[in-house]
Amino acid sequence: MAGAVALVAVLAVGLALGRSLATSTAPTPAPGTALAALATLDVGAEDPFDGYVRESFAWREDVDRNGCDTRNDVLRRDLTELDIREGTNDCKVDSGVLADPYTGARIDFEIGAGPSSDGGIQIDHVVALADAWVTGAQSWSEDTMVQFGNDPLNLLAVDGPTNQAKGSGDASEWLPPSTAYRCAYVARQIAVKDAYDLRVTPSEHDAMAEVLAACPDEPLPTRAATQTPRGLP
Repeated sequence: MAGAVALVAVLAVGLALGRSLATSTAPTPAPGTALAALATLDVGAEDPFDGYVRESFAWREDVDRNGCDTRNDVLRRDLTELDIREGTNDCKVDSGVLADPYTGARIDFEIGAGPSSDGGIQIDHVVALADAWVTGAQSWSEDTMVQFGNDPLNLLAVDGPTNQAKGSGDASEWLPPSTAYRCAYVARQIAVKDAYDLRVTPSEHDAMAEVLAACPDEPLPTRAATQTPRGLP
């Protein structure tokens, strides 16, 4: 019996040592990567959903005062082959082509065409407004809420039905059907949460880490790289 106990003890020490060595030899994420930023985010439970009002984020407000609402700013940034309506200060997008990041499909956009007035394209808050509300936004000022609701860093033109399927899910609940875009998508969510000091839940953190394990050098998106057009001066 004593020999068996000793053997168990030796095995336990060996396993612990193996875990310690694995931890100590794990590569440190490179600066500027999404994986490095993920390690800095606070991890915690969600706040109660009470008090959420979507309108508080003033989505589509012309926050940059360029004479164009946020939806059209994002359409002009993300679509190609644009047809801009005359007399709208280079603002109103009537048609264009979207290479949809979420599905990988081509969408020929025409305002008002198809079963919905959005022409099949919606603007997604990559970190959903409702998700932000339960991970730190409840303490924000009105100005910060409006900024978040219209921040180009957090906005993408995407396929409408796919965006509806996402709802307010975080990375543990929804990822883009196009697996080729998942690294960039998670990196974008991390950039937004980092910029606004939002938490991630434990399950969200683990889902993000699992995606980034396949692309540890995925860069963290920047505001400079995601800005929308400013229109005419």
